[in-house]
Parts: sequence; C-alpha cells; structure tokens
Amino acid sequence: MGKKKQRICFMLAFLCMAGLAGCGKGKKGSSDYYVFYVNKENTKTVAVGYEPKASDDRGMIQEFLEMLLKKEDHKDYRQAVPEEVKLNSWKLENAQLYLYFNNGYMDLDNVSEVLCRAAIVRTLTQVKGVDCISFYVGDSPLVDASGSLIGLMTAESFIENPGEQINTIQTASITLYFSNPKGTALIPEVQEVHYSSNISLEKLVMEQLLRGPEGKGKRAAIPDGTKLVNVSVLDGVGFVNLSEGFLNQNYEIAEPVVIYSIVNSLAELPNINKVQIAVNGDSAITYREKMKLETMYERDLDYVDEGARTQEEQREEETETVIIEEEEPDG
Repeated sequence: MGKKKQRICFMLAFLCMAGLAGCGKGKKGSSDYYVFYVNKENTKTVAVGYEPKASDDRGMIQEFLEMLLKKEDHKDYRQAVPEEVKLNSWKLENAQLYLYFNNGYMDLDNVSEVLCRAAIVRTLTQVKGVDCISFYVGDSPLVDASGSLIGLMTAESFIENPGEQINTIQTASITLYFSNPKGTALIPEVQEVHYSSNISLEKLVMEQLLRGPEGKGKRAAIPDGTKLVNVSVLDGVGFVNLSEGFLNQNYEIAEPVVIYSIVNSLAELPNINKVQIAVNGDSAITYREKMKLETMYERDLDYVDEGARTQEEQREEETETVIIEEEEPDG
C-alpha cells in the first residue's frame, strides 16, 4: 500500500473568525432543542434553547422553519436567514428534507451563505425524522462557486474543530492519479492547491480530479460530464457519489484506469483506506464489464505506469527515511 503522506499548512485568513466551533457554544439553557442564529459580527452561529410545541416530525420541521425565518434582533445575535431569502416550499421523503428557496438565496455572500446553511441544517437535523437535508434554489440543486453540487448535508457537514476558522485559506499538497495519453495506465501528479477550510480534503481531491491534470503527458480518466454529488468518509472508507455522467463510456481509457484514478487519489489521504463508488446513490452497478461498484477498492499501484511507479515508490521510501531519521533520539 506504501506510505501515505500529506502536507497541509495554514496561510493568510480572509477573515479573523471564531469558526463554526461556536455552533456548540451558544445561549444554551436546559432545553433539548436549539434554534441556531448568527452572532452580530457574522462570524459564527449561536445556539439558543427552544422547546417546540409540535411533537410530530412535520410539525416540528414547520415550527423550526418559522423560527429560522422569523426576524430576530437580539443584542448578541440575529436570524441566520436574511429577510430577502424566502422559503418557497419544503418536503420530507425517506428521512431526506428538501428545502426550496427563492433566488434571493444566491445574493448571499460566501460567509453569510455558509453560516445560513449551517444554522438551518443544525436546527432541522435535530428532528428525529430528518437524517439529511438538500438545498434547492428554485428547482435547481444548490451548487458551490465552482459549479459543483453541494449535495446532502448533515450537522457533521460543517467544521466544528476548536479554533477552526471560516474561510481560512489553506494549502495542501495532494497526489492525484490521471491516465497516460494511451489510457492504459495511471500517472501520479502532485498538485499544490489553495482551498477554503470549509471544504473537506476528500471533496477537494475529487474536485481537482474532475478538473483534470495541470501538467502535460496526462489526461483525465473520469468521463467528461461527470459531476460530484457528494463524498464522505466513514470508518476509513471513502464513499463517492457521482452523477450519471460517470456511466458515459470512453473506451480509449481502460476500465481499471478509470476506477483506480479515483481509488488511488482518495487513498492518498491518511483517513481513507478503501473507496466505494456509487452513481446517484446506487452502487449495485457493474462499471462496463467487470468493475463492480459495490466493491470497496483498496489502493493499487499495479495500474500506475512503470516509470511513474518507480518514481512514486522512491519518493515514498525517501519520505519514510526522513520520518525514521526524525524519530531517532539524540545522542
């Protein structure tokens, strides 16, 4: 499997903020439920104890939504959803809550949008019948600045590490695996990327992989038209949900090269050991002829170009040697 490595350093922050860690440190009373607001500095969410009158799932959802949309002007916080943002409708199906907003939602600046979304998701996922939430603007699913789908969200979708800052810009050195020009093998490419602290590394890897290589002599292995629906990690397994564009066949690129472009790239991250791929949530699919998506694939360098594999293995050995030398005691 080889030594995984990752280098992340913090750079200049766009805003000096307390971060989403504040989500759990609001005005809490003895209540079992909270409505999340935004502090006056627009830097974090504030949890305020609340006792809903309704007891059924849909009644609680409606009540929480009314509280989130209600104008609030406390000395320490305000409503998270600005007045220009209107909720056109909502529906609950199979524990997934769909929220449909007007176009005013798209006028929110980046920080306000993240805080608004965090407050809504954290408030509504307290309802037992709600496992995840999808945002829509009009009839279109919400996308980020790059045009990628935001996808399903849970309360855990938002960073809440102590000291984490919203919109802090970080730099990561990530290793991505692209196809060689013939489509017969993989070639690794190390990219230095700058990204917001609100984006997970696994999502960053997939977005960069879909964007394609920066250097020459490589090509994207994933079919054109593929969009990332969502990606998550649970117990060392990376679950990648792609759009139906992934099923577009490009026989110029070998079947395993497509699959292991994703698997090897994600498996470079220290928290991922295996990868499972789905198309619109369905993993009971055989990709082309033999690659079953329900399989949890592990990193495999056998599909890497021979010359590139030798360089990759040498790079890992050098990294391992450095680590050993640093761990040796003085004297």
